[in-house]
Amino acid sequence: MRLFQLTIIMGFFSTLFGCDKSTKPSGPFISKSAFTENRAKQVTMTPQTMEQLRSHGVIDSTLLKLEYFFYTNSKVNASALASELNARGYVGGHQVAAGDSSLFVITGWTTPMMMTDAVVVAWSEDMCDVGYKFDCEFDGWGTNPNP
Repeated sequence: MRLFQLTIIMGFFSTLFGCDKSTKPSGPFISKSAFTENRAKQVTMTPQTMEQLRSHGVIDSTLLKLEYFFYTNSKVNASALASELNARGYVGGHQVAAGDSSLFVITGWTTPMMMTDAVVVAWSEDMCDVGYKFDCEFDGWGTNPNP
C-alpha cells in the first residue's frame, strides 16, 4: 500500500508521541491572514493532488477515506476540534506533538467520499474553516488510493 501525503506535513511523523500539556496559551494560534493564506494554498494544491491520484487509477466515482492533519497550541482547542470531527462521523483524536511539546496535532480519517475535484476542494475548504473556528490550522490531507 502506498500512502500519498498530499500537503506539506510539518514533521508529522515526529509529532506522534509526546508529553501532555494542558495549559491554554494566550492569543490566537492562527491569525485571520494566515488562515486566508492557508485556505488559498489548500484550494490550489488539491487539484494538483487529485491529478496525481488519477495517475494511480482513482476516478471520480472512487470512494476513499481521507486522513486529515491539524495543529494548534491549545489542548482545549484540539479536544474541541477532535470532538467536532468525530461528530461528523470521522475517526480520530489529538495528542501533544513530540517535535514541539507546545503544539497539539489533531489527526484521523474521514468517512469515504467521492474523489471528484469539486467534492475534495469543498471538503478542504471546510476543513480550513472548521479548523479556524477552533483556532487550529488545517495542515492537509493524505489517502491510500488502493484501500
